[in-house]
Amino acid sequence: MSEATQQPNLVLVCVDQWRADALGVAGHPVVETPHLDVLARTGFLFSRAYSSCPSCIAARAALMTGLGQRRHGYVGYRDGVPWRYPTTLAGTLAAAGYHTQAVGKMHVYPERNLVGFHNVVLHDGYLHMARSRHADFGRIDDYVPWLRERLGAAYADHVDTGLGCNGYVVRPWVYDEMLHPMSWITTQSIDFLRRRDPLRPFFLKVSYHRPHPPIDPPATYLERYLHKDLPPLPVGDWVDHELPVCHGLDSPVPHDPAQIDLARRGYYAQLSFLDHQINRLTMALHEHEVLANTVFLFVADHGDLLYDHHHVAKALPYEGAARVPFILRLPSGNWGQPAHGGRVVDAVVELRDVLPTLCEAAGVAVPPGLDGRSVLGLCRGQTTGWREWLHGEHSSGERSNHWLTDGREKYAWFSQTGRELLFDLERDPRECHDLSAERPARLAQWRARLVAELDGRPEGYAADGQLVVGQPPRATLDHAGQGI
Repeated sequence: MSEATQQPNLVLVCVDQWRADALGVAGHPVVETPHLDVLARTGFLFSRAYSSCPSCIAARAALMTGLGQRRHGYVGYRDGVPWRYPTTLAGTLAAAGYHTQAVGKMHVYPERNLVGFHNVVLHDGYLHMARSRHADFGRIDDYVPWLRERLGAAYADHVDTGLGCNGYVVRPWVYDEMLHPMSWITTQSIDFLRRRDPLRPFFLKVSYHRPHPPIDPPATYLERYLHKDLPPLPVGDWVDHELPVCHGLDSPVPHDPAQIDLARRGYYAQLSFLDHQINRLTMALHEHEVLANTVFLFVADHGDLLYDHHHVAKALPYEGAARVPFILRLPSGNWGQPAHGGRVVDAVVELRDVLPTLCEAAGVAVPPGLDGRSVLGLCRGQTTGWREWLHGEHSSGERSNHWLTDGREKYAWFSQTGRELLFDLERDPRECHDLSAERPARLAQWRARLVAELDGRPEGYAADGQLVVGQPPRATLDHAGQGI
């Protein structure tokens, strides 16, 4: 533990594009995640955790500010908006005496914006806008200069596998496993434990760009999945579209069944590789004698549809994209023996709940006026007064959508077409059967709730007690990056 305080250390691991169901402890029939499974079994697994605006920047805005999308201002994906939020997770903890460090993906603007951290060691993956603006990649990335130094190659890069950053083509990593971005992020995080101020508690945010594409796991991890039997892909009775062709010329979405099969295996291989990185970090915490007094929280910014219902990636209301892993392990008395835990919590939680949760766990006053709430009461079995449902959304052209869920049902409305979907998540967790025609009363009830949620929005999605179809969607509201 920290030499001068009994306050717990805080480790927040945020991964990019990890589906909530893709954990061994969640019952996935193929994925191997033994180390995360142990964290869940000695902690708390939140089975109904969501990202209310499931894409990279919006999700991180919620995580870092404790605000919902209506107040942090990101309701879709947009680069280049300066972050000037007055209250952030890192800033709050730093002001309370924590030594704060972030390693890996930030996806803020400007790229070197510290958003309250004392220091950031940066690797955001491949960001088109940033890479086109800076010939010296070291200005926006710490990993690429490190990789070039290790290889002695002036032009070595993390895209040397030949894969784009949003595609579903698979190729194993072309360099040594310890040079992979995932390994580097872990190594840099472990090195912070050596360099930290021993007289202060620490907050370490470890943010992996994977399993987000490129799908480039080390070959040994891909090989372990090549001969497994995969479950069939879900295709709902409501599906009336085909797969997209690409996410840009550098990022194709293969339609060939063999390539689809390999994409799924490659994605699962990324998860297992990352699971082993988590164990590297956990072992280092133990060796530095801080694990017993460390709060460990594992979350993802959003999921990946991974060909479910003829979709890939995120931004849509379905479980594969919007539901995320959320595992909380509280301090323990000694190695492997948690003081509390081993429970599944079914209440609906969201990334906005991370800030107040870690503040309460640290004994730091939760900033006033947040939308999120600490989940520690749920861990103690206190569910009275918790949110009844969650409103999610994402602007995305013709696919722009809003959705509501209480963890048992889900209602989705597509703002540009007016289409509505209703799912029974308890009986149909893969959302294969649309109940909108069979349950008109429930549909109307959910619709009325959404009208109330959208009342007063500048896009004009609701008026006179009705949803308004066809209003132009916006990726950000006027206060994005500043909050209200």
